[in-house]
Amino acid sequence: MNERFLVTGALGCIGAWTVRILLDEGAEVVAYDLGTSDHRLRLVLRENQRDAFAWVAGDITSLDQFETALDEHGITNVIHLAALQVPSCRKNPSLGAAVNVVGAVNVFEAVKRRRNRIGRVVYASSAAVYGPARTSGVASEDILEWPATHYGVYKVANEGTARIYWADDDLPSIGLRPYVVYGPGRDQGVTSAPTEAMRAAGRGEEYSIPFGGRTQFHYAPDVARAFIAASRSDHRGALVANLPAPAVHMRDVVAAIEAVVPEAQIRFDDVPLPFPEELESGALERAIGRLPATPLEQGVRETIEHFRRSS
Repeated sequence: MNERFLVTGALGCIGAWTVRILLDEGAEVVAYDLGTSDHRLRLVLRENQRDAFAWVAGDITSLDQFETALDEHGITNVIHLAALQVPSCRKNPSLGAAVNVVGAVNVFEAVKRRRNRIGRVVYASSAAVYGPARTSGVASEDILEWPATHYGVYKVANEGTARIYWADDDLPSIGLRPYVVYGPGRDQGVTSAPTEAMRAAGRGEEYSIPFGGRTQFHYAPDVARAFIAASRSDHRGALVANLPAPAVHMRDVVAAIEAVVPEAQIRFDDVPLPFPEELESGALERAIGRLPATPLEQGVRETIEHFRRSS
């Protein structure tokens, strides 16, 4: 059977890159999102790819709509990325829970009913499942602290949902917890600031990043490739894993920007994020094999060049 991927949250940064990489590989793609702005897709996709996929304006809180999309398009692989981010969940917790928690339950339930065609759920969790209690050292993949946001709590709930669907229904799943994602299309939330700094440097503008310290950085195309590889794996169980990446200081990110734009005027506040500075991350590669890892300097250079070409 030919692969037919459905990507929820396709209008987001990771979603747009997932669509782009799948199209590069020649896969059939259905983008599923209720949003109205396709600016990230337009930024990320090649010119000849913008009409190369199917589009469903679907509400992830509606099980009926989601199941209809799976059946009408003969979907074989589901990558679930749709979610409201931290500020939206803080502003409207009920809507955040409906989208982030009920939406995830709908994905698992719909896939469970189509096990003959769709082998597993691959979904986005988040480093926000970790709380602010530990800000130094390496945090375990298995031991979580209290998340500090509604968003983090909802992601913990999704990891529990995955565990129960495996225990009760033998439905395999892999949940990935990105930390600071950067690259073209990353433009929402406080951790988008390093990417905004790269955009500003390419334009010759000043920029101040509102946090610093040591953090793990993931290049958006690498994150998309990890989700795709997880979807194609034959792993059994309800795996939840952090994405591998070395922890680097914000001064190293600024240095990588200055290596591309020597005259860049980028500052940062050396205040760490309220999360562990480094997360243990061996489980995913043990389960599905080696993953691509673009060096920070290369990823920063490609990001700035991408912005320059698109301006």
